[in-house]
Amino acid sequence: MKLVVVGGHSRNIGKTSLAAAIIAATPERRWTAFKLTQYGHGLCSDGGQVCDCAPQDPAHPFAITREESRAGRTDTSRFLRAGAAEAYWVRTPQGRLAEAMPEIRRLMAGRRHVLMESNSVVRLLRPDLYLVVLDWATGDFKSSARDQLDRADAFVLLEPASAEPAWENVPLGLIERRPVFRVRPPEYCPGELRSLLESKLEP
Repeated sequence: MKLVVVGGHSRNIGKTSLAAAIIAATPERRWTAFKLTQYGHGLCSDGGQVCDCAPQDPAHPFAITREESRAGRTDTSRFLRAGAAEAYWVRTPQGRLAEAMPEIRRLMAGRRHVLMESNSVVRLLRPDLYLVVLDWATGDFKSSARDQLDRADAFVLLEPASAEPAWENVPLGLIERRPVFRVRPPEYCPGELRSLLESKLEP
């Protein structure tokens, strides 16, 4: 099995768009795609707003839903529209993703190509390719992204980029030592990035 993970340092900077672009660029891979969302204190870590993504039964620390609609407005619907064979939405409380991993691994079993949108999952799985989306104009830098920054294989930088990133206490040397692909939305998967992707997906 080949695993690609897409992360990013903040919300609403194009993680889902990059994931969908990867799926659309390689439809022959028949991706199984996962959107991983963590929540805490009533807030969703993906959108930062109060939401209903938390499992309703407190006895169950996670919830996993298989997406059935290509016509919906959810991120998992976008994965299906892009060409994924199947898509799942995983919701866990902050810091408890590990409790969902046995079920996630069961869903991954037998799949040849898996894509996950998450930062935290790289603590628990070793992807063949971990891409991190960066937007220098967005000052927020999630701790989950900062903690895994040294594990990134490459970075995807949104253009037009400002002269300097608006972050504080982020080791820029880690970014400078990795490939950086500059993309201009809505184009998220240029040829150079696709070449890297294909090289990582080879048997």
